[in-house]
Amino acid sequence: MTAILGISAFYHDSAAALVVDGDIVAAAQEERFTRKKHDPGFPAHAIAYCLAEGGLPPEALDYVVFYDKPLTKFDRLLETYLAYAPAGFKSFRLAMPLWLKDKLHLRRTLRQRLRAARRARLVFTDHHESHAASAFFPSPFERAAILTLDGVGEWSTATFGVGEGNQLRLLRQLQFPHSLGLLYSAFTYYCGFKVNSGEYKLMGLAPYGQPIYQEAILRHLIRLQPDGSFWMDMQYFNYCAGLTMTSERFHRLFGGPPRSPESLLEQRHMDLAASIQKVTEEIMLRMTREVWRQTQMKNLVLAGGVALNCVANGRLLREGPFEQLWIQPAAGDAGGALGAALFVWHHLMDRPRPTDGQDRQKGSLLGPRYDNEQIRQFLATAEAPHQQYTDESELLAAVAQMMAEGKIIGWFQGRMEFGPRALGSRSIIGDARNTTMQATMNRKIKFRESFRPFAPCVLRERAGDYFGLRADQESPYMLLVAPVLEKHRTALSAADRQTMAAAPDLRQRVNIVRSTVPAITHVDYSARVQTVDEKRHGRYYRLLQAFERLTGCPVIVNTSFNVRGEPIVCTPQEAYRCFLATDMDALVLEDFVLRKEQMNQAVTAAERQKYLAQFELD
Repeated sequence: MTAILGISAFYHDSAAALVVDGDIVAAAQEERFTRKKHDPGFPAHAIAYCLAEGGLPPEALDYVVFYDKPLTKFDRLLETYLAYAPAGFKSFRLAMPLWLKDKLHLRRTLRQRLRAARRARLVFTDHHESHAASAFFPSPFERAAILTLDGVGEWSTATFGVGEGNQLRLLRQLQFPHSLGLLYSAFTYYCGFKVNSGEYKLMGLAPYGQPIYQEAILRHLIRLQPDGSFWMDMQYFNYCAGLTMTSERFHRLFGGPPRSPESLLEQRHMDLAASIQKVTEEIMLRMTREVWRQTQMKNLVLAGGVALNCVANGRLLREGPFEQLWIQPAAGDAGGALGAALFVWHHLMDRPRPTDGQDRQKGSLLGPRYDNEQIRQFLATAEAPHQQYTDESELLAAVAQMMAEGKIIGWFQGRMEFGPRALGSRSIIGDARNTTMQATMNRKIKFRESFRPFAPCVLRERAGDYFGLRADQESPYMLLVAPVLEKHRTALSAADRQTMAAAPDLRQRVNIVRSTVPAITHVDYSARVQTVDEKRHGRYYRLLQAFERLTGCPVIVNTSFNVRGEPIVCTPQEAYRCFLATDMDALVLEDFVLRKEQMNQAVTAAERQKYLAQFELD
């Protein structure tokens, strides 16, 4: 037996993954245990979970693999600061303590934190090798082209290569400071959202605008080549030496200073979001066409934070040259831990990689699970009124009925998801046909921006009846955007069109009924689709079947089980507290159902605020 522990830490979204004889046993982000969103610290809790799930003591580890090379990254950092000196001194002074404490001495840190794993060999993979491995090795393809895109690794910001069997090769790279991830993050910052976490908000804002700044971006900010490579004019950016993403020249070009978080979103911000989204899609399309030209392969795999741009992914599938696309569900830094472990097993150890047309990601359901006995004990301690079902069909019928009545359900079952998306294990769900569901979930459950859309879950075999997906195309990891089919769209009235064109409050725009499934239809008739199948999703698939039998509709709303600013819940206790502190109507914990109307009034408004005050709701 060979046990390999992959680790990502100290930059963004720390995680651990355990691979035993090539099998992905467990993977989890540290934030789920510490409850600090995007926790960058050493993933001690995630490591402990992975080892416990694998039934292994630390001394049983054969390899400990870190997902990038800190010394090479430090070299890039020093060269950048020297190139911009003395302008970058403040940023340099703030960065140095962490480097001198942990990052420069990572080998020592790993040995100290994993003392019992003394015999384990330490390996440091290249950052984009880790991304590439996370994309190719779990994919269903024997051969595939590989494209990785993020902010920056050591020096690389994008790479492409090929994977064949149990080996991969990276052939070309784009280097810092020219970075699609950092370009997109600059607009994220400028529009008032947090860098490294608000990019998906910018993507959700884009359909409200028009890409009127696209030409300005291409003329002033970047010089884009036919092969998708580009050069960025750093006079418009400040991330090399400063503490912000954009410079005064950037602000003058786009009409003023960056938006203050929580301030009113202007049409200008929506148009900027639409513009950078279009530029991003064009760059990715050009890159994929160049990758296809050089590799002539049928399949493409993607990883890196930019690969989470599901709107661009949808266009790559519809308009790109590749027949099939597979995207690592934990495409950001967290997935690097998994990629690093798989890289050692397959590429360095030359172990075989069987392929049977199915991916090896196990639905990305790689986190902790809690059985009925653990939940029963918790509910007894909490003195929470509940009902236990002994027949699954009765449980699913009851939940489907509640959803059909417009109720919002907290759904907690099986193993927690690895990656940023809730995929039916730690989800908040409801009826996609309900015309008020989107607004209610945003305002009363998630406490988040009103403009943000929700994703649909649809039975795999019925996806083509509602969304513009090929008959053979699945989307189990919610990483593809597809249009809602014309036959399900609702014609807008003259008043609706006037509201769409003029209403400054985005709630008025987003709440217009556009289809037979309005809760998941965005303003441009798009939807971020998750296809649900029996093999990956089990009971969740059977819930959708029960809902379809009751209503005739195979589509429901799915959003992550958390409030704004909080990581997705991990434990029954966290699910219960979130249930009490929001306007969810019911909570399903495996075989147990809790109904809000049966709860007493012990949870006061003050206690609710105390819960929400733990999280930074921005």
